[in-house]
Amino acid sequence: MKGVSFVTDETHNRRYAQIDLKGIAGFDDEKFEDLMDLIIAESRKDEQSISWETVKAELIKEGKLGGHYQARYTRQG
Repeated sequence: MKGVSFVTDETHNRRYAQIDLKGIAGFDDEKFEDLMDLIIAESRKDEQSISWETVKAELIKEGKLGGHYQARYTRQG
């Protein structure tokens, strides 16, 4: 692929990819951010997930998520 080269280790296994972003037609900052998001998501795919309810409760407890949010989005039960 034009604009992409690989760095190999001593046994010729591909270890790193070098990408000439300006050499790829139509590649812009937004597409770069999308690519980075994809790489990060792939690297975290085996990590344990945390539910939104757990994260929200921790943020409220730490004072990082205000009471107005808690009142508006907490399920009524």
